[in-house]
Amino acid sequence: MQQFHEATAYLKKHLHDFKPEAGIILGTGLGALVHDVEVAHRFSYADIPHFPVSTVESHAGELLAGTLAGKKVLVMHGRFHFYEGYSMEQVVFPVRVMRLLGIQNLFVSNASGGLNPEYEYSDLMLLEDHINLQPTNPLIGPNLDELGLRFPDMLEPYDLRLLSLAEEAARDLNLDQYLRRGVYASLPGPMLETPAEYRYLRTIGADAVGMSTVPEVIAAVHMGLPVLAVSVITDLCAPGKLKKVNIADILRTAAVAEPRLTALIKAVLAKL
Repeated sequence: MQQFHEATAYLKKHLHDFKPEAGIILGTGLGALVHDVEVAHRFSYADIPHFPVSTVESHAGELLAGTLAGKKVLVMHGRFHFYEGYSMEQVVFPVRVMRLLGIQNLFVSNASGGLNPEYEYSDLMLLEDHINLQPTNPLIGPNLDELGLRFPDMLEPYDLRLLSLAEEAARDLNLDQYLRRGVYASLPGPMLETPAEYRYLRTIGADAVGMSTVPEVIAAVHMGLPVLAVSVITDLCAPGKLKKVNIADILRTAAVAEPRLTALIKAVLAKL
């Protein structure tokens, strides 16, 4: 807790009277939303006490404080992954700090592979549930009672009100044709899955697969923080659609979907 309080104190000192209402975590290839933020403060992760530093290409590694859709927001332009060698406590450290700074809602995005055969490139999938296949989770070890209860309930990890607002916003924006709702499987990575693993994931009920999000969501639920998470489908993993991909392919596909994602997040923020 001392590390959380030191990071929080540093940010509060520089934020002055800025009181954030929502936090946003931007996934791989989905950083263009920052251009819509009226930035009041900008922090390099390297300058914030105890913050990890992004090591993945396309993750800028900075925390922005500003206004988006009329709401005060903290935006993580770059996130952390277990495969980078960080502990789960480090992966979720920023989420806990943002909560201590006062955010009331958390928006999470990621790039993921589409397992559901109905999905297409650049679709947006609202997470309604997840399957945690990471080797550990951020609640392992002594419980931090100041943050939350020892045994948080995970019946509704993704906030039903935020899901409803997102679907309403998609209708308003005529994005219905791109919007899906499904189950996300989180694996450690960094390699993509084999064809047999994709078949397995689909068999156990996953609609999309990625390497992030679930640790942050577990930490948020532990703190009683409502979450809306959106996967951008950047590659197709269903039988008959599977082909080799690389990071350049993923970034190109994410770029097509990014304006839709930005519009959706802004519309939901405006409805809060």
